Amino acid sequence: MALRRRSLFAALAGLPLLTTKGHAITPGADSALIVVDVQNCFTPGGSLAVKDGDAVVPVINALSRHFANVVLTQDWHTPDHVSFASQHQGQQPFGTVSLPYGTQVLWPDHCVMGTEGAALHPALSIPHAQLVIRKGYHRGVDSYSAFLEADRTTRTGLDGYLNSRGIRKLYVAGLATDFCVAWTALDARRLGFEATVIEDACRAIDLNGSLDKAWAEMAAAGVGRIRSQSIG
Repeated sequence: MALRRRSLFAALAGLPLLTTKGHAITPGADSALIVVDVQNCFTPGGSLAVKDGDAVVPVINALSRHFANVVLTQDWHTPDHVSFASQHQGQQPFGTVSLPYGTQVLWPDHCVMGTEGAALHPALSIPHAQLVIRKGYHRGVDSYSAFLEADRTTRTGLDGYLNSRGIRKLYVAGLATDFCVAWTALDARRLGFEATVIEDACRAIDLNGSLDKAWAEMAAAGVGRIRSQSIG
């Protein structure tokens, strides 16, 4: 009876059914792991550190061994990027301003191109990753998603890369759950990919309830939500 109840819950929640007999998901050639912004600035000691951000590194390293296809992303900003609070007189980090493409959260200076803060975390070890997408390098527009910049028109080219290789199932991990991970997963769905966020391979900023909002938006869009133990 308990197993039947768990089966019903999994079906209603849209989650993979796990049993003690093995893993639910074995990634194939049509699957890719998208590792989002695991960079020094977003981990402890960084200028925009996500709490426990470095805890995702060993989880992602282990996960990556199950994927033939791995894509990494990097935030990659100019020193005078429009998303930096330092570029707006009288503004502080985590406030907002209106820009031509919409409301922009202002951040501490972070991930300035070519700096140590923009580098991938030194313990991240995925030697078989095939592609690094650098985003946010246009001074006047931010970019959370691995697919589209915040103006919602400028593409990074990731969708074309994945389509050319027949990749349809995306598993998203990294930093931060409620910003770059969520935007990447949501855009993946809009572009016709299957998208699943690996919850314990992510950490969140959670700014003014942004984490709960992100999970709700992802659920509504059909983004899956699993833990790393589901993959093997």
